[in-house]
Formats: sequence, structure tokens, C-alpha cells
Amino acid sequence: MKTSNPVLARLGQAAERERAAGYAPSGPYGQPGYPQQAPPQAGYPGAPGFPSAPPAVTPMSIDDVVVKTVTLLAILGVAAAAAWALVPDEALGVAWIGAAVVGLVLGLIISFSRMANPALVVAYAVVQGVLVGALSKFFESLYDGIVIQAVTATFGVFFVMAMLYKARVIRATPKFVKGMIAVMAGLFAVMLINLVLALFGVNTGLRDGSPLAIGFSIVCIVVASLSFVLSFKEVEDGVRMGLPQRYSWVAAFGILVSLIWLYIEMLRLLSYFQGED
Repeated sequence: MKTSNPVLARLGQAAERERAAGYAPSGPYGQPGYPQQAPPQAGYPGAPGFPSAPPAVTPMSIDDVVVKTVTLLAILGVAAAAAWALVPDEALGVAWIGAAVVGLVLGLIISFSRMANPALVVAYAVVQGVLVGALSKFFESLYDGIVIQAVTATFGVFFVMAMLYKARVIRATPKFVKGMIAVMAGLFAVMLINLVLALFGVNTGLRDGSPLAIGFSIVCIVVASLSFVLSFKEVEDGVRMGLPQRYSWVAAFGILVSLIWLYIEMLRLLSYFQGED
């Protein structure tokens, strides 16, 4: 099974090795190997000479991804609530900047790692929960009710994209995937440069509520929404390729990243319009 996603390709190779570990080496004359059988004289499992069977590798399913995604969202929600309640107003900026940096590092490690690591994914959800909680508390202090609006809009977009993908209205074609990866990389570079310039007091106009800032947030929201298509495609490909069950954490991580990005951009865009009142 071929895929245009290099990460999935690597994971698929790892899955093949794990599945192969449950089988004996190739037989004589190039015949394929089969699960090792006990010799007739062994008599029963555990008897001397009876080879123990390797554990079966359970493939991931869509239900696995759903459960892991809900779990990560619950962890993120608890961390966000804790940050909202415990972080004082004067420390909100430090909290979200620190969480953003740590989350970026963890996200890069998870994205480029060849192995699924549930502990890292859970740690990412906790750290991003601090970021979401601190940002939400800040925006809510300025614009009453904005958090509920952003949450509603975020999950509304998610479910719409899920329905569109299920109905095959939007398809993750190879060109679409390559284009989305290029656009997201470009946006990431722009946001990173803008952040660095802002630290030195340079205002690029991308985050100040100007028409340019509104347009940039709309672009980010559109791209973040379309990124769900990539996540749904990764889930489908992972199930089809028979990736081990633990890789459902990686698939859930991809969905979580898009949800967080979309929520933050929704907060920004709504704040621009409410700031005009």
C-alpha cells in the first residue's frame, strides 16, 4: 500500500517489521514462513521444547483514533481549566509563551519520530492545555463570552469538515496533500518570523486587528480547517496499512494539533471584530 505521506510510509514499514516478528523466517526453497508450530513431541504449550508464540500485533481502527482523540481533548481541557484557575493574570503572558515553546518542541519530536510515543503525546496535550487556558483567560477578560463562541465555531468547523470528507466532497488527492503541506510550511514560517520581529518591537500588522490581520487570520482558519482532511486521510491510510494500535495516538495527535490551531485563530478573529464595537 503506497501513500504520499512520508511519515505514514515509515510507520507502515515499522508495522511490517512488527507483523513479521510474529512469523518464522522464510522456509526452505524460498517458501514463506508461518507461525511457529510446536513439534509433535512437545505435546502442549509450556512443555520443554515448545516454542512460545509471539504476541499478535493488533492493528489500529477508527474507533481507536476516536477514543484517543477524546482522551487527549479531555486531558487538554483539564490542563486548560487548571491554568485558568491557577495562573494569575500578570503571569498569563509568560505561561502561554512558555507553553507555546515547549509545545513546539514536543510537536516536532512527535512529528519526526519514527515510533509512536503515547507519553509524549499526552505531555503535548497537557502543555497545550496550559497554552489554551492562559490564552482563553486573557481573551475572556477582554471580551466576555468570546471563549464559548470560539469553542462552538471550532467544533462546528470540525464536524462540517468531517461530513464533507465522509461524503467525498473534499478529497485528499496527492496534489492536495502536497499543496497543503507547502502552504502550512509557509504559514508556519511567516508566523515564526512575525513572532521573532514582535519580540524586538517590530509590528508587521499581522496580529494587530487591522484589515491585514483579519485577512491573515481568515487564511489561517481556512488552512487549519482543510488540515483536517489530511488528518482524516492519515487515519484511513493507517487503518488500511494495518499500523499497530498504538499509532492511533499519532493520528489523534494530528487532529488535536489542527483543533488547537483553529481554536486560537478563531479567538483572534473574533477579538478583532469585537474590538471594533
